[in-house]
Amino acid sequence: MDCLPDDQGNSLAIVAAPGCLQLPEALAQMHQEVGAVLAQLTPDLAESLIRELTRGPRIFGGAVGRSGFILRGFLMRLMHLGFQVYAVGDTTTPRIRPGDLLLVLSGSGETVQPREIQRRANVVGARTMAITAHPESTIGQEAAVTLVIPGTTKLTLKQEAASMQCPGSLFEQAAFFFLEAVVLLLYQRHLDHDHHQVLSRHADLE
Repeated sequence: MDCLPDDQGNSLAIVAAPGCLQLPEALAQMHQEVGAVLAQLTPDLAESLIRELTRGPRIFGGAVGRSGFILRGFLMRLMHLGFQVYAVGDTTTPRIRPGDLLLVLSGSGETVQPREIQRRANVVGARTMAITAHPESTIGQEAAVTLVIPGTTKLTLKQEAASMQCPGSLFEQAAFFFLEAVVLLLYQRHLDHDHHQVLSRHADLE
C-alpha cells in the first residue's frame, strides 16, 4: 500500500499498490472464507445453544475486544426476544447465581478475563458455555458446554483455517453470523416473527 503525502508531508490517504486486492475482490475473499467456516457448522451447535439459553433463569455474557462487541450485540437481541440478560462488567450487572448461564466468547480460548469470569461462574454453580475455535484451550476445557467455530484466531496456529484477513477476523465474523442465525431461529420459534414484541422492548431513550 502507498501513502499520498499532502503539501506538508503528512499522509492523507492510502491507495492500493499494483496487484493489491480491490474492494470487490476483498469482499469475495471474505465471503469465501466465512462461507467455508459456516459450512462446517452443524444444526446441533445451534440447538445446544438454544437449549441452554431457554433453561433460564438469567443469561450473563462475558467477552473482550471485538468478540466483546459481537457478544454484546447478541445479548441485545436476546433482550429484544424477551430473555433476561446481563453483560459482565456493566455496573448494573448483578451477582451470578447457581443455575444462571454464563456465555463466554473467545477465539483463542485463553483470553484472561473471560477465562477468570468462567472460573468464578463454575465455582458458584452457574452453568457455563464457551464459544471458541480451540476446544482444547483452558476456556474450552473448563466450560460445561463448548461450541467450536473453526475460524482463524489471534494465535494463527497452523491447524487453523487459512485466511488472508487480520488474525482473529475470520473467527469473529463466523461467530457473528452463527449467533445471528440463532437469533433468527429464536425469533421464529418463540415469537413467530412477531416484530411488535421485539419493538416493544427496543430502547427508546436514544
